[in-house]
Amino acid sequence: MRRIIHILAVCAVSALATNAIFGTDIPDNFPRFTVPGHESETSAMRTMNWLHREQALPAATLWDAWIPSPSLWPATTDAQNRAERWRRTLEGRIIDKDGYVATHQHASIAHPLGWPFPFWVQGEGGAGWHFSFKDTVGGVWRPADANTTAGWTLDGARDAGMNEYGWRVEATAANAAVVTSERMIDTKQAPFIQIRWKMDAGGATAAAGAGEKPWIEWRTTDTESFNKTKRVYFDAPSTSALTHTAIEMHTHPAWKRRVAQLRLGFGNAAPGATAVIQALFTQYDTRHNVNNTAFVLGCDAYFRWTGDTEFVRGAMPRMRTALRHMMDVHHAAAEKIVHTTWAGHDGLTGIVRTREGGKRLLPGGGVGNNYWDLMPFGNKDCYATVTYYGALRTMAALERTALAHPEWGVAPPDDPAFRPDALDSHAEDVKHTGNALFWNKETGRFVACIDTNGEAHDYGYTFLNLEAIYYGFATPEHAASILAWISGERTVASDTSQTTDIYRWRFGPRASTKRNLDWYMWAWSNPEGIPWGGQVQDGGAVLGFSYHDLMARLAVLGPDDALARLRGVTTWFDEVQAAGGYREYYRRMEKDGVTLQGGGTAGGLGLDHEFIESVLLPQVMIDGFLGFAPTGDGFRILPRLPRDWPSLKIDCIRWHDAVLTVHATKDTIEVNRDGPAQKPAWVVLPDGEWSVALLGADGTSKPVKAERRTSDGALRVNWQGAAAARFSRVKPL
Repeated sequence: MRRIIHILAVCAVSALATNAIFGTDIPDNFPRFTVPGHESETSAMRTMNWLHREQALPAATLWDAWIPSPSLWPATTDAQNRAERWRRTLEGRIIDKDGYVATHQHASIAHPLGWPFPFWVQGEGGAGWHFSFKDTVGGVWRPADANTTAGWTLDGARDAGMNEYGWRVEATAANAAVVTSERMIDTKQAPFIQIRWKMDAGGATAAAGAGEKPWIEWRTTDTESFNKTKRVYFDAPSTSALTHTAIEMHTHPAWKRRVAQLRLGFGNAAPGATAVIQALFTQYDTRHNVNNTAFVLGCDAYFRWTGDTEFVRGAMPRMRTALRHMMDVHHAAAEKIVHTTWAGHDGLTGIVRTREGGKRLLPGGGVGNNYWDLMPFGNKDCYATVTYYGALRTMAALERTALAHPEWGVAPPDDPAFRPDALDSHAEDVKHTGNALFWNKETGRFVACIDTNGEAHDYGYTFLNLEAIYYGFATPEHAASILAWISGERTVASDTSQTTDIYRWRFGPRASTKRNLDWYMWAWSNPEGIPWGGQVQDGGAVLGFSYHDLMARLAVLGPDDALARLRGVTTWFDEVQAAGGYREYYRRMEKDGVTLQGGGTAGGLGLDHEFIESVLLPQVMIDGFLGFAPTGDGFRILPRLPRDWPSLKIDCIRWHDAVLTVHATKDTIEVNRDGPAQKPAWVVLPDGEWSVALLGADGTSKPVKAERRTSDGALRVNWQGAAAARFSRVKPL
């Protein structure tokens, strides 16, 4: 291998520093969680929510599934600014011609719409020439022989020298071309070729109809000349700005075996055009198959919290396009699971152990698909199927609500697959197929994926299994089995971590329970060099995903079990605060091999820095125990209070055009507004019969008869002239 670059920032690589504020100096308008007699737990959750809120802002697309809700609901002074940032971000997500939603992660030399790695210097069969790093990444990985034009030849063009953006090439004839120096390229490791370039007004876009599109040709090691049978056309830059053009090569039937040389044609119609080539290099397909579902979930969350009907009018066609991509490109419509057949996304390991005790690396396959980017989730992908199921159910509810409100101006879907009943039916098919295909009967949990060789991969991924419960994908029997395993009530004999050790890190379960030395992308080539639990993806843990643990426990084991786990979290967090923060708390444990990841270092625990999803955990208070969720035309309140909680009150909830305080007991729910109502709301309550009273600012109570909606049992509450609404069970529990 020419060079191995170890990936240190293996999750989000956002430049987010840790927030060191561990005091209690929290603004009054920041939400409080109030449970009489349980101030220790609720105070810890409020502090944790405040601690991580600053970073809860738009990031790469895959975080759209998690961050919008915790970012938008607190009614702080910057709430409107946050909402505007989320709207701009979601409206600005790039969706390509095939419906793929771009990753929008930090700059790299990987696929421009994909994850930042792997890139060509991390393999053995790639090639690249980089003449400038203006407005792009540089770094120690830059090969010494990749910044020279030595060995290049020009055809109908002249060398116009270098500038800050790269190599200037001026066309002296129509259809000018440049030929690279010779490099051996393994086509398996080069499914794309990327050109970073710019052209002036006399380039390929001039004299419309007179020239042809730019193209790239290649000759293999067994041929001496270029010809049009080995040519791929692509679009020229549409502006004079530097453009990153990813050319799909692997679909051409002649792109096979070893390639010796490339020829780039500009397609210019006349002499005089000038191109600036910043870089030309081979590229792996680093796209993520979870982006589209994350985008759908994020758009839905933004709309439900803000009630921004102008946004949803524009977003709905894009959301449908994103899901249609999953149905077609990832075969979900036909196969009822996400089956990713992108080049390199085969689910196969990049590390093979030899009989002699060594290892052989297999670059080009096993490319990652999601947040857990070192593992080669791919081919028949359980994790992507789980999130796809969640997005289908979300889209069905949104389509149904939009049809009930023609005044929003959302155009009904032309595609019958997006009718609400069709989406719900498809979701049920996905659930049935996925539970049958991905369930490991021996371990009693879901596998990560099934690779192209038909092998299932199961390392006890708690995050996958808990999200399967969270989204409602797991059947009741499977959900019970998963929680029995994670809770330590049953043992999986092949696991490295069992029973109480699964919660070794206290704030949540290990990300995986079985040591993984063999199933990684090839660039993470020495997993045995890191001890068990020393990497977040191998026995470590990520704080934010304890949210799914708590939400799953609420759904399956009930509020008392969830509260017991929450107390374990808050006891740990109180100790962390007393020590001065995450870094100080764990510094004393470094001698025992406990390490934190973040800020450019690999480690076993993901708490701060780029782990912006840490803000998820305290959301269990509003999402779980209070059961508050906004809808397009109201909200749901489905409290799940532990036996020793007399009530739960949460204030400063920003919903649509109002700020709410919700106070729930076992038999009453009171919702206070900060001002007069502008519109009625449909309120979904727990099963049973409820009476409704409107409360005046002076405390007076007026019983009212509320209209009931047959589709979901919601009560329509007209707030006009009222400061609050109180819902009471007709027959107390």
